Amino acid sequence: MRLQNLRNAAFLRRFFCRLHTIRPPVTRTQVAAPVNAVVPPTTMNTRSNQIHEELWIFAYGSLMWRPGFDFLDRRHARLVGAHRSLCVYSFVHRGTPEKPGLVFGLDRGGNCRGIAYRIAPSKRAKTIEYLRAREQVTLVYREAWRRVWLDDNPQESVHALCYVVDRGHRQYAGRLSLAEQLHYARQGHGRSGACRDYVLAALKELQRLGIRDPELHLLADRLKGMHESAAG
Repeated sequence: MRLQNLRNAAFLRRFFCRLHTIRPPVTRTQVAAPVNAVVPPTTMNTRSNQIHEELWIFAYGSLMWRPGFDFLDRRHARLVGAHRSLCVYSFVHRGTPEKPGLVFGLDRGGNCRGIAYRIAPSKRAKTIEYLRAREQVTLVYREAWRRVWLDDNPQESVHALCYVVDRGHRQYAGRLSLAEQLHYARQGHGRSGACRDYVLAALKELQRLGIRDPELHLLADRLKGMHESAAG
């Protein structure tokens, strides 16, 4: 754990030193048109969404282990200014409005390690269409362009499409206690399966990537304990 903390601190030091020397992004973070708007994907912003350019996508939840789209490259990545959090009540994929589950959102503050996917220009529009159908069922997320750093290298960054939680949406859960997370993770079951399975799959993928999340680890341990008690 101490080694990981030292690595994070080292990256952030390099990042902020680099921040004073790099040129500012060409475009500001922008919110895309709603999924149900009659607007082609190429209107999401000015520069970062040209139809003949490659597309980068930043994944921090289930897209890390189950992307569902074709990609040219898969890189470790870090986004600064937001963090991964179980802060979204799931009404569709891992729960229902009557019995919500929990899924990840990208919430403001901190930093987030995840995966950046590079998409071919020819697959750009199709991939965005797929992501909107998957992520924007209830419009709890905002589509945004954020700078992400690849492989913890302050010298190498790209603008990537990511899904940031809308704090004004009724599905925004905010910061929940462990007991509250346990309740929703235990009861939730939706179109994509049980919320418990989602939490365990997330922990497994983060561990595979060398990403520590003590709070998620604790939640997963409690869920495993309950499952083993019920089976016994």
